[in-house]
Amino acid sequence: MTTSFAWFARANFPASVYVQPMGFLLALATVVTFWAGFYIVMTGRSVYRLVSLGPSRYYVPLFMTLSIAAWAWKIFIHLHGIDGWRS
Repeated sequence: MTTSFAWFARANFPASVYVQPMGFLLALATVVTFWAGFYIVMTGRSVYRLVSLGPSRYYVPLFMTLSIAAWAWKIFIHLHGIDGWRS
């Protein structure tokens, strides 16, 4: 996932998704968390209202499904020898 984070930091989003889709999603979540924290610091308001809008009981199964699918993709590209991103 570090390679995916590195591509994400360089704004090469297709490469980030290609090498590890879950790494891309976690990098995106990191950016969202940073800006949410910045919003809290600057306004003093909570972002709980925004978080509570989504149905929380679906987060864990969705996260687990995405994790398994991302690792299946990683195994697939590794076994087929197409796991490097050429920029």
